[in-house]
Amino acid sequence: MQLLEVPPKSGYVWLRQGIWLFRKNPLAVLTLLFAYLFGVMVLSILPVVGAFLPLLFIPGLSVGFMAACRDIIRSKPVLPQVLLDGFRGHGKEVSRRLLILGGYYIAAMTVVFLLSALFDGGDLLNKMLFGARISEESLVDGSMGQAMLAVAVAYVPVAMMFWFAPVLVAWHDITPVKALFFSWTACVRNWRAFIVYGLCTAVVATVLPVLVALAMAAMGIHQYAMLILMPYSILFTAVLYCSFYASYRGCFGVQEIGAIDPNVTPPQA
Repeated sequence: MQLLEVPPKSGYVWLRQGIWLFRKNPLAVLTLLFAYLFGVMVLSILPVVGAFLPLLFIPGLSVGFMAACRDIIRSKPVLPQVLLDGFRGHGKEVSRRLLILGGYYIAAMTVVFLLSALFDGGDLLNKMLFGARISEESLVDGSMGQAMLAVAVAYVPVAMMFWFAPVLVAWHDITPVKALFFSWTACVRNWRAFIVYGLCTAVVATVLPVLVALAMAAMGIHQYAMLILMPYSILFTAVLYCSFYASYRGCFGVQEIGAIDPNVTPPQA
C-alpha cells in the first residue's frame, strides 16, 4: 500500500472516472445499488434498532461496491453476490473487523446526532430513532435547519475516517483503528483534491437539477420535473459510488490488471 499526494484536479478526475466506470457496466452497478438500498430499507423498518442496524453493515457492503468496480475495470462479470464480498471473500477475521468498524460507525453517528440535539432539543434525534414527526415549531424558528447544518458539519471528520477504512481493512489486512487513521491521513494529505471533488459533486447533485427544475417551471411543465429528477438522482448516486473507488485508486496508487480510460486516470506521483 502506497499513500500518494495527488494534485487538486484529481478530485474532478475521480468524478469523471466514476462516470466512466458506470458507463462500462451500468446494469451491474444499478442492480447492486437497488439491492443495497432494499437491504437498508428492510433493516431500517425495525423499531429502535432500525435506525442503527444498517450502519453496522455499511462498511462491509461498501467493500462489495469497491470489489464490483475493480471487477468492472478488469472486464470481469459482476454478479449480485459481490455486494457481500467484504463478509464472504476474505475470511472470518476480516468479517469480524468490518463489523467492529460498523460498530465504530454507529458510535460516531450517535455522537453526530447527539450534537444536533443542542440546537433543536432532540427533535431530529427523535425522528431518526423513533420516526417521530418533526415539530412545526422547530421548522418555523429555524432550529431544525441549525440542527441539520450541525449534522452536516460534524459528519465531515466522520466521513474522512471512514472513507477508505473498509477497503483498507478488507484488502490490506489492517486493523480497524489503524484503517481509520490511514483513511484520515489520506484525506488530510489530499484535502485540496477532496475539496475539488466535493465542489464538483455539489454542482452535479444540486445546481444542475435546480436549473432543470427552473427551466421546466419557465416552460409551464414543472409538474413533470420529478419524472426527470428522480432517475437523475438514481444515476448520480450510482456514479458517486463508482467515484469512491476512483478516489481509492488515486490516493493509494492502485494499478489493476485490465484496461481503464487513460484520459480519466488520476495522475500518479
